[in-house]
Amino acid sequence: MAQMTDTAAPMLTMADGTPLKQALARATRRSKLRAFLLVAPLLAFILITFIVPIFDMLARSIANPEVQAAIPETAALLAGWDGTDLPPEAVFATLAREISDPARRQDVGRMAARLNYEDAGFRSLFNKTQRRIDDIKAGPYKNALIKIDKDWGKPDTWKMIRLMAPALTVSYYLNAVDRTYDIDGNIVAQPDWKRIYVHLFLKTIYVSLGVTVACLILAYPISYLLATLPPSRGNLLLILVLLPFWTSLLVRTTAWIVLLQTNGVVNDLLVWLGVIADGNRLNMIYNMTGTIIAMTHILMPFMVLPLYSVMKTISPSYLRAARSLGANPLVAFVRVYLPQTVPGIGAGSILVFILAVGYYITPALVGGQDGQLISNFIAYHMQKSLNWGLAAALGAILLAGVLAMYWLYDRLVGIDNMKLG
Repeated sequence: MAQMTDTAAPMLTMADGTPLKQALARATRRSKLRAFLLVAPLLAFILITFIVPIFDMLARSIANPEVQAAIPETAALLAGWDGTDLPPEAVFATLAREISDPARRQDVGRMAARLNYEDAGFRSLFNKTQRRIDDIKAGPYKNALIKIDKDWGKPDTWKMIRLMAPALTVSYYLNAVDRTYDIDGNIVAQPDWKRIYVHLFLKTIYVSLGVTVACLILAYPISYLLATLPPSRGNLLLILVLLPFWTSLLVRTTAWIVLLQTNGVVNDLLVWLGVIADGNRLNMIYNMTGTIIAMTHILMPFMVLPLYSVMKTISPSYLRAARSLGANPLVAFVRVYLPQTVPGIGAGSILVFILAVGYYITPALVGGQDGQLISNFIAYHMQKSLNWGLAAALGAILLAGVLAMYWLYDRLVGIDNMKLG
């Protein structure tokens, strides 16, 4: 490298005369660019398969374009209606013109389905009106529409259309927490026979907590045994723990159906041992019992591995030191060993809980009607009822709950203390 004259501050340069500072900055930029290009495929994958779907779900949970797309002029006229009596003749005439337009037939069908989510009967009302709208040759349209269906003569019908006219709505979120709008736009509780989602959310949380506690109780001694056994036998036991990962989830779930059914292996064994009478076989399938048992078995490795990874790093000399200082085995374990496994307990618990909250296939197969969780109803609205807005709202609330649990874990344990291996 060369140096400048003594009359100025010395500047280090490269062999080609480029200032060293500039060369280092260029090398740093190139290093960062290479690092970005290496992780770019993963970032693109996460963006396309995770981030974009989440934002799409959140958008669908508040999107309400159906009425505006099908009858925009009618919606605009209803915005100025006082709601005390039937709308004026111009509103009836505009509605008749818009729903009779062949280009809007599909939009009207989607609008009818949307309104039907809020008040059953709108789908048949619009279908009937569309079939007979061409019979109306001239006004007055008010009498003609009421003649087609008397519901057009009810102010409540028009109030519901006006209520659902805005392009954005929180009605899906209200339905997701067993609330709705009354005909005047006030938020009220759903009728008793429609109040299912709050109960399902609570049941999902209870089941997830129960599965998490069951996994912790069963996995802790297994992990301790794995960490303390000689490597040859410990590795063999670890393979047995990991064996479920190598088996299809569907196969494992189906196996539990065979094991738990009334004439299954478990009941036959209990009868053979004399624990229960043949006429009093246990009902362990197609209910919540089967759901908890199957989910506990499937999620067990997710608790064992974090616990094992932490326990493996705990030196046995700690317990020997505690014993030499006068502590009995129980006190030594509780006061010395157990606190050191808290990071593994926290990591395994939050991992199992989050997986359990979103579980779908196992409750669907072994849970029956009693064992269904909120994820099963999200799938129902996505696949069968096609109420994607409500499914998105339920999913958004579930996501918010998971994020809240993650935040709570960070506050109580600390994400920096999470150890997964």
